[in-house]
Amino acid sequence: MRLKDKVAIVTGSGRGIGEGIVLRFAEEGAKIVINDVNEADASAAVKKVKAAGGQAVAVVGSVASREVVQNMVDTAVKEFGTLDIMVNNAGITRDAMLHKMTDEQWDQVIAVNQTGVFYGIQCAGRYMREKGYGKIINISSTSALGNPGQLNYAATKAAVIGMTKTAAKELGGKNVNVNAIAPGMIWTDMMKNMPPAVIEQMDAMLPMIVPMNRKGSPLDIANLALFLASDESSFITGQIIFCEGGMKM
Repeated sequence: MRLKDKVAIVTGSGRGIGEGIVLRFAEEGAKIVINDVNEADASAAVKKVKAAGGQAVAVVGSVASREVVQNMVDTAVKEFGTLDIMVNNAGITRDAMLHKMTDEQWDQVIAVNQTGVFYGIQCAGRYMREKGYGKIINISSTSALGNPGQLNYAATKAAVIGMTKTAAKELGGKNVNVNAIAPGMIWTDMMKNMPPAVIEQMDAMLPMIVPMNRKGSPLDIANLALFLASDESSFITGQIIFCEGGMKM
């Protein structure tokens, strides 16, 4: 098992990409703190891990709160004795074209996607630098390169890239690896809940947008996160790895 006896926190992991990472980590022996703002989703993910013979606990709350994020770290140490892996996955969208975007839409996305990742890196990083070991994985997006209707989201995902590289430089000497994954079109509930006409149009354009001619799955991201969380990636840090079927190459 590639993560046997390792302890991980995965934010925003009640469903979607986060849940996929949780289940993949659990298969490889990790003990996991699951976080989500939705208590039912977090509890359901914990049950799935336990049903498969793994160990998990839930911390409910928004990563926009420093207290919630610090509680995740404290819970990992209290319940499982340590913290080895931090996956900053939680994120929201509040899409609108630039001329229509409200201050509220801007502030909400910044609070979760950018400030929340800062809290995750800092709270986990403080523990890991003292321990002399750690893996921090941040979830960015291909939208970091710009996407119409997502000025707020793109800004935060670009910020994640800058934070990843800076934290990697600061923590590298403490044996803490910091990397980011930039997913492309991943088939999650967020995409499934789009209007059917939009999904139909997207499917028609898929061969022209994605060279591999398919949408990604949470498992695609989870497998990459597993590699970055394992000791197989011990000499990789400060990297932004695009997992998008060639969409942005």
